[in-house]
Amino acid sequence: MTEAMGTRATAPWRYAIGMFGTSIPINMIKGSMILYYVDILGLDVRAYAVVMVIYAVMDAIDNPILGYLSDRTRTRFGRRRPWLMIGAPLLAACMIAFFSAPASLDGLGLVLWFAVFAILCEAFDSMLNANYGALLPELYPTERRRAVANGLRQGFQLVALVISLALTPLLTTSVFGTENTTVGFTTTAIIYGSIAVAVIWFMALSARENPRYSTLVRPPLWSSIGSIVRNPLFWKVGLIGACYGIAMAIVLAGLQLYVKYSLGLPVAMALYLQAAVIVVAAAGLVGWTRLVARWGALRTWRLAFAVLALSFVALFFAFDLVSAICAGALVGIGWSGMLATNDLIVVRVLDADAETNGEHREGLFLSAFGFFGRLNSIVTGLALASLALFFGYESGDAPGSDPGMAFRVYLCAYPLVFTTVGAIAARFLQVPEPPADRADAEGPPEDAPPVRVEGES
Repeated sequence: MTEAMGTRATAPWRYAIGMFGTSIPINMIKGSMILYYVDILGLDVRAYAVVMVIYAVMDAIDNPILGYLSDRTRTRFGRRRPWLMIGAPLLAACMIAFFSAPASLDGLGLVLWFAVFAILCEAFDSMLNANYGALLPELYPTERRRAVANGLRQGFQLVALVISLALTPLLTTSVFGTENTTVGFTTTAIIYGSIAVAVIWFMALSARENPRYSTLVRPPLWSSIGSIVRNPLFWKVGLIGACYGIAMAIVLAGLQLYVKYSLGLPVAMALYLQAAVIVVAAAGLVGWTRLVARWGALRTWRLAFAVLALSFVALFFAFDLVSAICAGALVGIGWSGMLATNDLIVVRVLDADAETNGEHREGLFLSAFGFFGRLNSIVTGLALASLALFFGYESGDAPGSDPGMAFRVYLCAYPLVFTTVGAIAARFLQVPEPPADRADAEGPPEDAPPVRVEGES
């Protein structure tokens, strides 16, 4: 089977590098928002939780609309590229504003600033990721090629994570600022935003959309949404994937404060723990991608889920930086497996929908899956608010009597529960193979002429 009949194939690395650009802004936001707003600026965790719930509701509404508009877009530049070109600078600008809260703000003013720019950042991130993710099944119809492209893009994401997570605490608290000031966050956000725009634009201009996917038929909104929500696979894959997403969102949000309170170390030392997790995850992508080629995405995904769940037990009992790094390496192995497989499971659902309904509406479908991603924000916020109830942690100004145990529970116990549920549920899930793979297995029709795609790489 060819990658895209009638159009020159896009080299996997050109598509994959886009993940580097889309990952830097949102991971700085999610990885530093609690430290910036709660621990430094003094935003109450209960206000944080309320904003996260509102933000999730708003995002659940705008996600399908953004995906629907993308699927209906018809331009000479394609369906997805215009949205990527517009969304990148908008996200960068909102991220800079998010980390530039005026020093005079407090109380309701601080809450409103946090809420407005958190919601805008998530909306523009959703715009980017719905369109970027929709290109994967279009550019690479077979699972083997998808696994290569996905492995490469997850590798680029991990490089971005080294920068936006592991390096950020050092830049914000030591290079450009201090542990008790915010100026370092603004400077870092400007640098990251500029890099993200340049990379996303390069990827968007390099990707060659397949005109066969952009038909004259424009899928209607409500009937499309109705058929999606009636699809049992949508709910099964979405809810199981949410267990993984929620766990990693909690880890992303709380790691810096886990280092500060649970390990009793300066926040800048989070660099070493984050770097260890990311380096192990990056190294593991090669092995997991090969396992996908041998076992298929579904079986490999189930194994990765189980490994990730077990890793949080070790992290709970870490008592210093060395033991935390060792436990973090286990997290990296399981996380690497999920990175290599989770999107492949989601894309199988998109393939099945297109085959059944005869319409390529990847943007709307991925945006609908974004509904489950919004659960990450709600649960992360509620989990943080629970620390006030169980441990008395309200903010950096009122950390309670045992913030160390509070963030040990937050970072390890909560993710353990979610990933265990997901790993068990994944054992019972069945998803169809991609149509292109089935066609390859069956072989071409006897009278089918050979098809050659120029520029195959």
